[in-house]
Amino acid sequence: MRFGDFEVTLINGGNFRLDGGAMHGVVPKTIWNRLVSCDDHNRVEYATNCLYVEGRGKRFLVETGNGSKFPEKEREIYGIAQDECVEMQLRARGIDPLSIDYVLMTHLHFDHSGGCTRRTSSGFELVFPRARHVIQRGEYHDAVHAHERNRASYLEENLTPLAAAHALELVDGEVEVSPGVRVLPTPGHTAHHQSIAFDDGHGQRLLFFGDVIPTALHLRLPFIMAYDLDVVATLESKRRLLEKAKSEKWLLVFGHETETQAGYLGFDGKNNPIISESVSLD
Repeated sequence: MRFGDFEVTLINGGNFRLDGGAMHGVVPKTIWNRLVSCDDHNRVEYATNCLYVEGRGKRFLVETGNGSKFPEKEREIYGIAQDECVEMQLRARGIDPLSIDYVLMTHLHFDHSGGCTRRTSSGFELVFPRARHVIQRGEYHDAVHAHERNRASYLEENLTPLAAAHALELVDGEVEVSPGVRVLPTPGHTAHHQSIAFDDGHGQRLLFFGDVIPTALHLRLPFIMAYDLDVVATLESKRRLLEKAKSEKWLLVFGHETETQAGYLGFDGKNNPIISESVSLD
């Protein structure tokens, strides 16, 4: 899809499954199960959507999905489709991972950073060795100093190779990393979670939410994941983003949505936020 000065393509880094209760927080299953289905293990299927953007002389990749390194046990637990990793999807479209200039990640949980590295016979190597991998400084600090609550989400094989290769670009707060491309702090899911914004050069903005609003269903303010470290911070981040999206007509992109992956904000008859105009980013 052409978005002003940018060409934008949504790429699925592989579907996986997460516990439906955890994904919908305090919202009872009797409510969320009418809106989304789950399997016999109470798991709901989600995408790991990644955004490839080309323009203004640069190539950007937002998120990297689960990657292709998971052992069989974890693949079974999370229902991970490893044969759909972002590297394979890029190559299938004729995009060389060596050509990526920036990898912009909302945070460093395994389903967002796993595609940064691949397993080799001697260890791990970078999938995007030329790219600057942009993340909030506080997020990287929390990832390498993980505690009992978040340790399972931060995997060393996704972090250490980036640091060893000096491929990380650590930023603080809102930063324009390239003309028209900004990272915006959206705390809650993690303390230093960020969302990614592209300004098309003609007054329009595209926003990749990340896990502050992982699916279209999570546009509703009470729908906040139990995975979030600070649910009140998530609530305020969502409220702020939705107000801006409404007033400035942002094109919204969801990181884990399998159906309505992008579109413009509207409201239903009960004033619930919804995607009123879906947009294909193929």
